Amino acid sequence: MTRENTPTPHPAAEAADASEQMHVRMAKRAKLLERGVEAYPVGVDRTHTLAEVREKYGHLEADETTGDIVGVSGRVVFIRNTGKLCFATLQEGNGTRLQAMLSLANIGEEALAGWKALVDLGDHVFIRGEVISSKRGELSVMAESWQMASKALRPLPVLHAGLSEETRVRQRYVDLMVRDEARQMVYTRAAVIRSIRDTLHSHGYVEVETPMLQLIHGGATARPFETHLNAFNQHMTLRIATELYLKRAVVGGIDRVFELGRIFRNEGVDSTHSPEFTTLESYEAYADQFVMAERIREMILNVADSLGTRVLETPQGTIDLNGEWRWLGVYPGLSEAVGREITPETGGGILREIADEHGVKIDPKWDPQKTVVELFGEIVEPTLLQPTFVYDYPPAAQPLARNHRDKPGLIEAWDLIIGGMERGTAFSELIDPVIQRERLTEQSRLAAAGDEEAMQLDEDFLRALEYGAPPMGGIGLGIDRLVMLFTQVGIRETILFPLLKPEVG
Repeated sequence: MTRENTPTPHPAAEAADASEQMHVRMAKRAKLLERGVEAYPVGVDRTHTLAEVREKYGHLEADETTGDIVGVSGRVVFIRNTGKLCFATLQEGNGTRLQAMLSLANIGEEALAGWKALVDLGDHVFIRGEVISSKRGELSVMAESWQMASKALRPLPVLHAGLSEETRVRQRYVDLMVRDEARQMVYTRAAVIRSIRDTLHSHGYVEVETPMLQLIHGGATARPFETHLNAFNQHMTLRIATELYLKRAVVGGIDRVFELGRIFRNEGVDSTHSPEFTTLESYEAYADQFVMAERIREMILNVADSLGTRVLETPQGTIDLNGEWRWLGVYPGLSEAVGREITPETGGGILREIADEHGVKIDPKWDPQKTVVELFGEIVEPTLLQPTFVYDYPPAAQPLARNHRDKPGLIEAWDLIIGGMERGTAFSELIDPVIQRERLTEQSRLAAAGDEEAMQLDEDFLRALEYGAPPMGGIGLGIDRLVMLFTQVGIRETILFPLLKPEVG
């Protein structure tokens, strides 16, 4: 075992050492084959998982035997070869560990010598033997035979030195081997998605799949990835949202519909943004923004319950999901934060002054509506720790939301902010095909003027609305950001295999 005061190896020295170890391990692989032994057999005679052995025999007292013979397998994560008695710790996929003991008396000289000569950290091995408790009370399998299940040619990383964040995300398979937190993230994310599906199914929603390759860039304001379909000699994009196809389904009579899937946006990469990420979009006929607020609150509370807590400790403070989920208007919220009244009629000059005062960078070409949204996002949003529905947006914020039923110059849409970050959004959906055509036409003009995020005019979507869409509400929920909320890590840690720059050299 490495002592705590051993200096961390230099990366170049580690690389050279790893290369040398690979040569040694390749030689051991060759020895196995020379002996007519499979280094990578098609399978082993496993009778129990390590977890099953722990569950069934965890009650054993120190130095107790059972007479029960089991066959177990796992990755060797610790090994100590001491004369006539060898010890190893096996680990299986979920992180469960179990000790294996190999004694000269039980397996014989040849098998024990083979173990010492051929087995390394990282190998998968099969152990057949009796379940016992060691003299120190450690649940173990006392081997009567062993077999190589898979020879590892690369050494495991130096555990005491830890893995760099870059290594963790670039070689996630190594991260999963050595860090309990990495494996737990996989199960946490799966639990979040399962809970969301269960909540929607309980309300009669139907899960569908919509195209990832699309002819028309729409459903959100974002820069798409572009590609080419050779079969049609057609320019295409990867979807930036699932919205427009899901709404087509509602038009066709699927009154409650959702999709959980990957979205692709050709934008920046940072601790909260990834070029590919996972969203939930759901649409419900005869619902509005307030019904959808109830839906998302129920989804998030059910997720919290599935993970065991509704109270989250964060660096910014304690988030209590049991508390009030308040509603905050964009204009009143911004007015309070900057100390002067801002309304839909406030001009661009005043808004630019406010931006300068608060150090917010804005594009001079932005109209007042877009500027207000940017100011709110930079000044107010980071301060909203507790769940807050930010609503009463200007129309430019969401071209697919309907006009407000009571307040001219606003739309019926909200963003849910928790922990100073947007987690989801919802609208009372725009179903008037005439107004929708006007909105998309304006978007197409922006696109023609060089706005790479603006939507294109989607004639087929408009045709669907012209057949008559029922009133509906819709939700967009970022799965990655929801996992971030409950785990307090960056987006790259929540995605199993995030997109990264190619390795250099």
